[in-house]
Amino acid sequence: MSDIVLATLNAKYIHSAFGLRYLLANLGPLQGRARLLEFDIHQRPLDVVEAIVAEQPRIVGLGVYIWNVALMTEIVALLKLVEPRITLILGGPEVSHEVEQQPITHQADYVITGEADLKFAEVCQQVLADRPPADKVIAAESPVLEHLALPYELYDQRDIAHRIIYVEASRGCPFSCEFCLSSLEGSVRRFPLSAVLAHLERLLGRGVTRFKFVDRTFNLDLAVCIAILRFFHERYRPGLFLHFEMIPDRLPRELREIIARFPAGALQFEVGIQSFNPDVCARIQRRQDFPRLEENLRFLREHTGVHLHADLIVGLPGESLESFAAGFDRLVALGPQEIQVGILKRLRGVPIARHDAEWQVVYSPHPPYEMLRNRLFDFAAMQRLCRFARYWNLVANSGNFVETTPRLWSNIGSAFAGFLRWSDWLFDQQRRTHAIALARLAELLFQYLTQRAGLEPSAIAAVLWRDYQRGGRSDKPEFLRAWVPDKTSVGSRRAADPLHRRQARHLPKAAERTNQTLT
Repeated sequence: MSDIVLATLNAKYIHSAFGLRYLLANLGPLQGRARLLEFDIHQRPLDVVEAIVAEQPRIVGLGVYIWNVALMTEIVALLKLVEPRITLILGGPEVSHEVEQQPITHQADYVITGEADLKFAEVCQQVLADRPPADKVIAAESPVLEHLALPYELYDQRDIAHRIIYVEASRGCPFSCEFCLSSLEGSVRRFPLSAVLAHLERLLGRGVTRFKFVDRTFNLDLAVCIAILRFFHERYRPGLFLHFEMIPDRLPRELREIIARFPAGALQFEVGIQSFNPDVCARIQRRQDFPRLEENLRFLREHTGVHLHADLIVGLPGESLESFAAGFDRLVALGPQEIQVGILKRLRGVPIARHDAEWQVVYSPHPPYEMLRNRLFDFAAMQRLCRFARYWNLVANSGNFVETTPRLWSNIGSAFAGFLRWSDWLFDQQRRTHAIALARLAELLFQYLTQRAGLEPSAIAAVLWRDYQRGGRSDKPEFLRAWVPDKTSVGSRRAADPLHRRQARHLPKAAERTNQTLT
């Protein structure tokens, strides 16, 4: 039994509740009276409530995010029905802004806005001492990071074996991009580097091989960035995988040198491009040096083994279909392994809302609050691009069709135009964007490329079969058997770790053979 229960719904089982671990680590003398319970969005709210109530808590702290707010609203209502004596405290980015407008906050006892690392413990102490706070909405000031207890010891062996391990060296962002919540912070605070490295050393010693840094601008402070990369390079072992969010136009020579020393598949960089239209970027206060950005991405693709994940946004104010298409083609030409095509979302509190009237923006009132239409895209056009984004993720980003994907625009020249034609055709055939089996998707690609695009069937069959075997598959689909001899094979491939299997499928065979050797 626990007086305090911390709980949330992760988007997937492999994710871990980083924020709740900070709350638990900073409970001080109350930590022994608390328990962390993690669930995911695929679990039934009643089952979640049952597990929480079984702890007989006096206080329940819930982490609320854009991906779980709908289910969390149901969970809060159920908790209040079955155990009204529980004090419910909400926190997280989804309830830190526009608090009064949200049904979930109406049912809670308290809402802590902002970074609640220390404030949650303070509120718990008051509640348990029968001196509850007078105000329902409690604003937490940003803590001095040197004063925080770091949460890394709270990752257990099950987390290490099955979950992504989140870490951070800094918080905040110096940029003011209006679509992002980080634009409200305006500054960057850093944890003491010695403390961060000491915890990373202990995590490595416990067997952690997968680290995801949640810093918004990891390479802002070059000295810290290089020190952490050098730390991992000196301790590299097969299977090490590091994920960073990088500023794409900030990659000086000394940073390039250390990045290039890592073997293929060890590093993933998430780089936010969002738009190549300078007028759009200026309108939303996003500063980017496009020539330098392109030079850096070319360097990473040509001279390193970094897995590049780049982001573009559909629906930014002033971005037309033609402008987005040109930017998409420009990004495809730079060769990132993954391009995430995101639909503009109206996150609570972000300043991009100031453009809504001028650009006639309409958002869905339901999470994730995606744009439904604006002055340049009607609803039908937005639905079409939502399907484009989903199919791009299934075909191009998945790594299942690395060689096949470029054939979709080989006769057209424009990657956007070619993939949009395929997207339209695929939806006409399937009338859905989910639950398409891999073998069926391969067969549909074969049909489209040979019958609609007019490409030579035996050549397409050979490419599809090579792609289909990526990751170790050997069950040749029926439609390929007439075109591909049974002896045709790309050979066995090393089984990838399930937590980054997707990235491994993008590795070329040559790079994969040298994956165990440092440069």
